[in-house]
Amino acid sequence: MRRRIRLSPLALLGLLVPLAACGEESAGRGELEARAASLETALELVYVTEVSGYELAPMSVAPAGTDGFQSTYVSSTGDGSTIHLLVDRGAVDPTTCDCEPDGDAVWYRPSTDRGPHAYVRAEDGHTVTVEAPADAVSRETLRTALDEAHVADDAELSATLPETPEGTPDAPVERGDLPPHGDGAPIDPEGAAG
Repeated sequence: MRRRIRLSPLALLGLLVPLAACGEESAGRGELEARAASLETALELVYVTEVSGYELAPMSVAPAGTDGFQSTYVSSTGDGSTIHLLVDRGAVDPTTCDCEPDGDAVWYRPSTDRGPHAYVRAEDGHTVTVEAPADAVSRETLRTALDEAHVADDAELSATLPETPEGTPDAPVERGDLPPHGDGAPIDPEGAAG
């Protein structure tokens, strides 16, 4: 004999709530993808790091290269020191970057007159770089920044990626005052300059 199971309305509601939440998660992910696209950054290249005494400067979040990502972490002590995080497609070439190996797929570049010291880690088809002025950020702190650098999860993406501006056009705005030939500069009528 088969036994019939009856669910109360409250039990049915309990089953439907997780299904509704699934839809909300995917909608949230879609928004994050749109925010990354607006920044011209691949979502999988958005990295964050955690370094004691440093906080992300939200206005520093920007694209890098074709679809890479960069941001700057600023000292919360007010000493003005910063750590720059850069993620971009490509590979590490120690012959051209004056790098020395410092672990598995990790290289260290000492500070030179051309720039700050840096750590570079090779990932799958891209590199993760952290750099800072050697006189402001120690090598150990910089290594910690590299070790803690990871692909941002959804909560970190939400906190890191800038909001998509309202009314952002999907295509470039067409101007009606540009000539169809030449260098594209508008042509003012004679005597328009006053």
